[in-house]
Amino acid sequence: MLCRDQDAHVLHRETPDRNGHAQHITNMTAVGIRGKTARRPPCQPLPSARLSSPAEVNDGLMIVPKISWRAARIFPTKTSTTYGGRFMDELRLDLEHCYGIRRLKHTVDFRQCQAAAIYAPNGAMKSSLARTFQDIVDGKKSLDRMFPERTTKRVIVDENGAELTPESILVVRPYDEEFGAHEKTSTLLVNAALRRDYEKLNAGVEDAKKAFLAAMKEQSGSNRDLAAEISATFTRTQNQFLTAVLRINDEINIQTDAPFAAIPYDLIFDPKVVEMLEKREVQEALEDYVKRFNELIDQSTYFKRGTFTYYNAGEIAKALEANGFFNASHSVRLNADQHVEITTKKQLEDLIKTEKEGIASDAKLRKTLEAVEKLLHRNVSVRDFNTFISDHEEIVPALSNIGNFKEQVWKSYIIKHRDAYNRLVNEIREAAERRKQIEEAARNERTAWQEVIEIFNSRFFVPFELHVKNLISVILEEEKIPKLGFTFKEGEDRKDVDKNALLEVLSTGEKKALYILNIIFEVQVRIKTGQQTLMIVDDVADSFDYRNKYAIIQYMKDISEDNNFRQLILTHNFDFFRTLESRFLKRDSCFMVARREGGTEIGAAVGIRNIFVNDWKINFGNSPRKRIASIPFMRNLLEFTKGSQDADYRALTALLHVKPNTATITDAELFAFYDRIFDGPARNAAPTPGTVLDLIYQQADECLAEADGANFENKIVLSIATRLRAEQYMIARINDPEEVGRIRGNQTTALLRCFKDRFPSDGATAVMDRVVLMTPENIHLNSFMYEPILDMSDEHLRKIYDEVRAL
Repeated sequence: MLCRDQDAHVLHRETPDRNGHAQHITNMTAVGIRGKTARRPPCQPLPSARLSSPAEVNDGLMIVPKISWRAARIFPTKTSTTYGGRFMDELRLDLEHCYGIRRLKHTVDFRQCQAAAIYAPNGAMKSSLARTFQDIVDGKKSLDRMFPERTTKRVIVDENGAELTPESILVVRPYDEEFGAHEKTSTLLVNAALRRDYEKLNAGVEDAKKAFLAAMKEQSGSNRDLAAEISATFTRTQNQFLTAVLRINDEINIQTDAPFAAIPYDLIFDPKVVEMLEKREVQEALEDYVKRFNELIDQSTYFKRGTFTYYNAGEIAKALEANGFFNASHSVRLNADQHVEITTKKQLEDLIKTEKEGIASDAKLRKTLEAVEKLLHRNVSVRDFNTFISDHEEIVPALSNIGNFKEQVWKSYIIKHRDAYNRLVNEIREAAERRKQIEEAARNERTAWQEVIEIFNSRFFVPFELHVKNLISVILEEEKIPKLGFTFKEGEDRKDVDKNALLEVLSTGEKKALYILNIIFEVQVRIKTGQQTLMIVDDVADSFDYRNKYAIIQYMKDISEDNNFRQLILTHNFDFFRTLESRFLKRDSCFMVARREGGTEIGAAVGIRNIFVNDWKINFGNSPRKRIASIPFMRNLLEFTKGSQDADYRALTALLHVKPNTATITDAELFAFYDRIFDGPARNAAPTPGTVLDLIYQQADECLAEADGANFENKIVLSIATRLRAEQYMIARINDPEEVGRIRGNQTTALLRCFKDRFPSDGATAVMDRVVLMTPENIHLNSFMYEPILDMSDEHLRKIYDEVRAL
């Protein structure tokens, strides 16, 4: 398989070696690291020799082990500085009174395998340990929730005694509905080359925008958010600045004058001023003024409405003077009833002034202006505006349409700084064209997010498919959080649905599969950034069907091959625990929890593989306890091969239920059953001289003094002995051989029913109920059913056995 990292210019090729392990043959053309072929079995650290020099480690790229979903195989080597170099070799725990953990001291060695698993029966310590690690992440102190006054000890360090930092720990809970994508996750969508191009084109626009707005600030004298003001003026919204700039481009190109460039923006367009000008009575007064003003302009000797105004005349005078027109002895002739020859700037300005004063002194116009001024003076807050209007009467007509006036004012400002405006327009247009190209490239870019989603869709068995709805927006940083789209599947039918609607129809296991997706994204972020991480995985596969459970196990196997990750997998599901060991964990990395009086102990795992074949069958002859524990297995084999009418089957049944021959079957006969079932004598055969029943009771009595732990055989011996004593007690009390002889089916339950009928008030009934409840799963154990016997502690079985023995 070939895949190309466009940013690093790295070409990867994966081929299997003769042992089936992946080879990574990598050519790096951009970073100066010679790729080497690496063969490594699962859970072995990647050889450090693959990196050529410290400089390359710091500045180049580092090859990481194969991850089956192929995401992020080439990572920046600037990893977390918490530990430096190789990540944690040992995890050392020393805890006291941390939630349900009274005391725990244990060291997990990650040198041979970068993942470890702990099987803990329900209530042992699993969730308490996960919560203790989460406290480090949250920066909280751990405590004993039931007895908060107890002194808590929490020492969690590596082999050097260094404490773990919050960012180096990731606690994966069984199910956390609130755990979701966050801003860090959006980095998975980034193609660095595309992002750099995007940032560059935005930088050009931002620079031009900054220069333009600085010019507008200088021209207008305003302290407001001018981008928002311009946007609101030309688009009626405050967040469309670039759109507004482009929208008026054609008008700016054809406009040559700037009649309102000297208008003080904040004074004229003060919110209170605008509110006052928009009042009906003010607008009516302004309409009267404008009407009379236009009449006078139409009657003017020199001015003409819309073409030669006060402003035009003044600008012409300034332009002629500035260009030396009059100094060159040129003159201007004005057309009127009589031709007037103008030879100086002052002569032209005086004529304009006289004409303006003639218009302004009109009695009717003055009357309408007084009406406007009277209305303006009502509002003290616009006094500065009134003063300005008194000195600039020429803008009064424009106030009759304040919206249009604001547009004309901004256009006047822009005309005065046309170069800055044109630069901004060009940058916007060039960026828009380049953005189209980048978006098209982004649309075609295969990112880590897409790969993770593709793997999820192909690996997990759920009734929906995923896709990223806002892929391009997140890549280009227009949005921070990626948004998932969901397509529900039913047969050949497909329907896009939102997350809430989807969750309403999903099972608990399917919801948890969606939660796993979020975990994958979180892990990917850490992989991509090189964050060294200890993952505490708390029964993440609980409630999953087998297909999805295996998908999770495969994913954890993938993570275990990354040198920046260590995993501590906690579970109370023995089948899951056993599968972890068979798929990728080292046997020495599997542990079991035992509860002791002084606290919790973590010891080596036992019975992970078929305990009957690998232990009890081998030690049948030299271990009486394992010999007794083998009885249910041997009986099962006879039932499967010869049927329930077989003589040996019936004899073995008599060792699990009280039958007429139960007390007479000898240990030597039990050896003979073994020989016939397995076509050969037991190793180290040494039968005891007495009966099997005596042996069972003897071994059960000895179990009472044993410490709590996994103790498979102890639990089976205690269960068999407890049931046999219970049945003997009930048979003796019933004292009716004919009634007992008619019992068929589940003998213990039938005896209890008969016992209750005859002795409804007997105090032993409660004890017998617990016998029926607690012992069957242990006695009828087979090679596929370990969990019931593991989840039940020795303590409970010892207690019930002692109670039955005392009857």
